[in-house]
Amino acid sequence: MQMHYNKEEEMSDLYRSKTMNQVSENDIGKEMKLAGWVENIRDHGGVSFVDLRDMYGVVQVVFRDTQLLKGIRKEQCISVAGVIMQRDEETYNPKIATGTVELEAHEVNILGKVYRDLPFEVPTSKEIREDVRLKYRYLDLRNQKVKDNILFRSNVITYLRQKMNDMGFVEIQTPILCASSPEGARDYIVPSRVHKGKFYALPQAPQQFKQLLMASGFDKYFQIAPCFRDEDARADRSPGEFYQLDFEMSFATQEDVFAVGEEVLTSTFEKFAPEGYEVTKAPFPIISYKQAMLEFGSDKPDLRNPLRIIDVTEFFQRCTFKPFHGKTVRALKVHANLSKGFHEKLLKFAQSIGMKGLGYLEVNEDMSYKGPIDKFIPDDMKAELAQQAGLVSGDVIFFIADTEEAASKYAGQIRNELGARLDLIEKNAYRFCYVNDFPMYELDEETKQIGFTHNPFSMPQGGLEALNTKNPLDILAYQYDIVCNGIELSSGAVRNHDIDIMVKAFEIAGYDEETLKAKFGALYNAFQFGAPPHAGMAPGVDRMIMLLRNEENIREVIAFPMNSTAQDLMTGAPNEVSEKQLREAHIKVRD
Repeated sequence: MQMHYNKEEEMSDLYRSKTMNQVSENDIGKEMKLAGWVENIRDHGGVSFVDLRDMYGVVQVVFRDTQLLKGIRKEQCISVAGVIMQRDEETYNPKIATGTVELEAHEVNILGKVYRDLPFEVPTSKEIREDVRLKYRYLDLRNQKVKDNILFRSNVITYLRQKMNDMGFVEIQTPILCASSPEGARDYIVPSRVHKGKFYALPQAPQQFKQLLMASGFDKYFQIAPCFRDEDARADRSPGEFYQLDFEMSFATQEDVFAVGEEVLTSTFEKFAPEGYEVTKAPFPIISYKQAMLEFGSDKPDLRNPLRIIDVTEFFQRCTFKPFHGKTVRALKVHANLSKGFHEKLLKFAQSIGMKGLGYLEVNEDMSYKGPIDKFIPDDMKAELAQQAGLVSGDVIFFIADTEEAASKYAGQIRNELGARLDLIEKNAYRFCYVNDFPMYELDEETKQIGFTHNPFSMPQGGLEALNTKNPLDILAYQYDIVCNGIELSSGAVRNHDIDIMVKAFEIAGYDEETLKAKFGALYNAFQFGAPPHAGMAPGVDRMIMLLRNEENIREVIAFPMNSTAQDLMTGAPNEVSEKQLREAHIKVRD
């Protein structure tokens, strides 16, 4: 006989009659059992109070017979039987949902003892050093704010799944053990016991498998995909593993993928954003990689910052200021009255990121200039600078000169710093954009070899003709990122599904056809049997939730994260294994 659980029905009262959030004034006078953890104990001289917490909330328990509290400690797991009573009005607690009632305790059973001193107080665990929090993560997760992040994560993922289903995508799980790829980040490798000397890799992304699903005739695929990369941690990147909303579409163009990404992210952020936040409406702004590097100094532009970088290279090549000759010169203007101390602090910041200096000009009421490089600009060129940069009286314009790559990077960092110091960043907003037209290839400065810039499976713009006739460094790819508030949420591409184009693309990057067959044999073979054009992307779930929760560190939205050096302080991973395990995997550890 099939049984269905009705969540409205009362649960077995072996441990509890209700969860904390179900207790209300309607229960006054009823006998009841509640179970949870002892968050706080307060002695009021003959009467004691316990704040009893479960996953759903807190109920105050009053102990008129204080003998019942014998042996009770903070964070013990207990079950309390008693009667729900109305609190005295002057003792109402508006901070909790059950603040008008309390449980008068008649009986207590200890379900889980506490044998050791607590390493920290659970209600204030977020104030504790991170290494201690991670070592005792199961205690840290009892903190309501920490727990709420994980529950919020669950709600977002549930919504994403439903949204993708509603849009006609099919959820399919792809393998965790796969072949190592020569491209991208470092793999986590897994030795094979059965096949001596050979290794699996944990997937950096389900890239090949989702393309193979398109070749198999599945029109729209998605999954909440675990991905594994042996990368260093950052505030917005967890070392080891992360999750992404991976999706792929057959017979799709770049614009088709853009439309899906906009629909999913706009609806998700509008649903889960904090109250009062604005979310970019579709269609998102589309910014080319070249434009992003020029105007924002980054391929992850934060559109909340109104400042835009100006290219004044050509102007300064005609100017008499020799330190700028032969260099790329970028400028940033702000309309502000800046003190000498502000300039000194900004110069100190510029030097801290590797700049040799930071030139600037202040614009006076009569449109004359004041500043360190004013005397180096001929009078007959000053009006030209004002026109080119759109200067008005009260403006301050800063100059960054270096190689093109360094000037872009430094100008982007100065832009961010000015935006923060002058409080220009738009508040309570999620500002999305697409960045596209990434270069297909880049030159390795050390080896002087040409390699893939981004995703090796991307379709080059111009197809085979471009690969055969153009300088590889001038070829653009159908690659794109979604950026939100300066954080890359997603990368994606129109895929290269043509064997001839694939062979040539990899040849330019230094892989002959035999290597292509060996490393990417499944795709190479599948694409010889009528593969459809396809495209997709993969927004990062962890980063989405970090943004939505306004957390500065991604570890705050992961249940059991590793620390910044890729260690699990709670379980001790990575750890040593026995000699027997090594022999079974045919591995010898070198000194």
